[in-house]
Amino acid sequence: MHRFATILAGGGGTRFWPLSRQEMPKQLINLSGNDIMLNDTIDRFKHVMPLENTIIVTNSSQAVQLESIMHLSVPAGNVLVEPVARNTAASILFAAMHIDRQFGDSLMVVSPSDHHITDVDEFKKTLTEACTVAEETDKMITIGIKPTFPSTGYGYISHASDTLRTEPCRVYEVSEFVEKPSFAVAQGYLNSGNYLWNSGIFVWKTSVIIDNFKRYLPRLHNAMLPFAACEDPERRTALIQAVYPTLQSTSIDYGILERSVDVAVIPGNFGWNDIGSWDALGAIIPPDENGNIVKAEHLGIQTRDSIVYGDERLIATIGIEGLIIADTKDALLICAKDRAQDVKDIVVLLKNKGMTAYV
Repeated sequence: MHRFATILAGGGGTRFWPLSRQEMPKQLINLSGNDIMLNDTIDRFKHVMPLENTIIVTNSSQAVQLESIMHLSVPAGNVLVEPVARNTAASILFAAMHIDRQFGDSLMVVSPSDHHITDVDEFKKTLTEACTVAEETDKMITIGIKPTFPSTGYGYISHASDTLRTEPCRVYEVSEFVEKPSFAVAQGYLNSGNYLWNSGIFVWKTSVIIDNFKRYLPRLHNAMLPFAACEDPERRTALIQAVYPTLQSTSIDYGILERSVDVAVIPGNFGWNDIGSWDALGAIIPPDENGNIVKAEHLGIQTRDSIVYGDERLIATIGIEGLIIADTKDALLICAKDRAQDVKDIVVLLKNKGMTAYV
C-alpha cells in the first residue's frame, strides 16, 4: 500500500503576529535556525515514506511563496491550493480524494506544518507503528502526546484504560475529544493518566476516511464528488474554484472524529510542541540565565522571564518581567506573557478596522 504524508499548510498563525502574516505565516518562517517549519516537517517523514509522496494543502494567498521555498524533493504538482479557507475537514477530503484517484486506496498521514519535534528518531518509530496499525485495521488513528504540564492551550484526548492491542505498540480506544480546558480541569487530566494532548497527527486509509466523510459529512462529501471523478487537471482546478467556497467549514475533529466509534489513539513521547503562540517559543530557543527567550540584538537590565524577538534594530529593556516584545519592520507587539493566546484578537481588530496592510 502506498504511503503519503499530507501536510496542512494553510493556517494564518495569527497568534504569532506581527511576525506571522497572511502571506508569510509562521510555517514559512525559520524560527529554529535550521529551516522553515514546513521543510522541517517534510523532512521528518523521509524514513517512513518517500519525500515525493508528500502532499501539501495550502491556500491561494500563500501558494506562490510556499512553492518557492518548500523542500525541493516535493513535486510542485503535489501542492493542492484551496481558493478559500474551509478548516481541516475540507483540506483533508481534498487531499484524500486526490490521492485515492491517482493511486487507489493508500495510507494517509495527516500532519500540521508548524509543529516542533525534538526526538525525531522516536517520532519516526511512533509514526511507523501507527502506519502499521492503520494498514491492518479500518481504524482512524491519532497520535496523542503524554502531557507534561496542565496546558490550557492544547486540546485533549481521553482514552480507555484497556488497550485494543499491544503490538506493534499500545493502542487505545478514544473515549472523548476535549477542547482547551481550564487550568483546574487540565490538572485533573494530567493526574488521571487517561488523557493525552491532541497532536493533530492522524493516520488512516484513504478509503476509510472518505467513507467516514460520506457517513458523517455527506454534504461536504457529495459536493467534492465531481472533483474526485474528474480526470482532466484543468477541469479539476475549475471545479475546486467553483465548489470550494460553498463547502461547510468544520474541523476534522468536530465533523468526524468526535462522532465516530472507530477512532483509536497511540501515545507518543517525542518532544512535541505545536509552537502555537509566542509563549511556546522556549521549545525552540532555550531560555537564558534570567529566563528570557531572546532572538534579537538585545540589551537588558533587570529583565526576567520575557520573550524578545526582532531582527531590524537593537531592543533595550529595563526592569521588565513576564512580557513579550516582538519587533518587525512595520509593527511592534508588547504583550503580557500570560495573554499570549489573545494575540490573535489583535489580528481580528486590524481586519475590523480595515488595517489589512498589517495582516
